[in-house]
Amino acid sequence: MGEEALIRVRMSQADAHYGGDLVDGAKMLQLFGDIATELLIRHDGDEGLFVAYDMIEFRAPVFAGDYIEARGRITRAGNTSRVMSFEAFKVIEAGRDQQDPSRAEVLAAPTLVAKATGTCVVPKDRQRRKGD
Repeated sequence: MGEEALIRVRMSQADAHYGGDLVDGAKMLQLFGDIATELLIRHDGDEGLFVAYDMIEFRAPVFAGDYIEARGRITRAGNTSRVMSFEAFKVIEAGRDQQDPSRAEVLAAPTLVAKATGTCVVPKDRQRRKGD
């Protein structure tokens, strides 16, 4: 398969759901859903439907101001199903020091914050890129 999709986005104050500007894990799943949609459009010419996550792991906290790079790829394509894997990495970390609130740091090594696998379905009659 091999084709990959990527999103890079800064978590905003509106994404902070818990005390201390902590962003909830559902935001990472939203990014994974957007990536899945792009992959299905590229593969089938249709948005398809996300039917199940098989595995979800949240590995590190994400805070408002952090930059997240999320990526995914189709790992297996069946007749109508598309199995995908996803990872989200923190690539820039916002400063958490009240004395220097505008400080931010580009991370030398991105931090894995979430990963998942899931399955999407594109009905046969919606697969517009047959034979590509």
